[in-house]
Amino acid sequence: MTNFLIFGPPGSGKGTQSVKLASEFKLIHLSTGDMLREEVAAQTELGKKVEGIMQRGDLVPDEVVISMIAGRIDSNKDAEGFIFDGFPRTVDQAKALDSTLEDKGTSICKMLVLEVEHDELVKRLLKRAEVSGRPDDKDESIVENRIKVYGEKTEPVINYYKDHNKYQPVNGMGDIEDIFNRLSKVVSDCI
Repeated sequence: MTNFLIFGPPGSGKGTQSVKLASEFKLIHLSTGDMLREEVAAQTELGKKVEGIMQRGDLVPDEVVISMIAGRIDSNKDAEGFIFDGFPRTVDQAKALDSTLEDKGTSICKMLVLEVEHDELVKRLLKRAEVSGRPDDKDESIVENRIKVYGEKTEPVINYYKDHNKYQPVNGMGDIEDIFNRLSKVVSDCI
């Protein structure tokens, strides 16, 4: 089993790229954001619990996200690997994921970090709101808060994976196919 993290601020393209990578390399794409939005849309107990948190652009509590991820790993035991999109977002989540994977005899091969300029992130998110209708993309103040929360809460995860020699920055500017080709080279080197 070969596993990857795809990392980057909101609007960096990690959702688009992780779907493409999963298809190309036969990995299971796990997006915590998509999983949480599904819960909210279905108005499950979990969805009701996290809806307000997500609307503010804040992070859902670790124990909720970790439990969701562990359930998905357990239900896909024969998978060739996973690409984790939007997870882990904290060092505690990273440690919990590493522990969960270690218990299953596997680990993260690389942390793929898409690097995109701030102004481009805001532009991409506001444009995405026109197409997706996602409420957290429509309001520029919420967009800015999401980018700020990423910087404050999530970037320390980079240092965690740097310390484990798994960090791999990737230029996230430009054409979708060019970015995909850059990412594919890194993934190919692990498989």
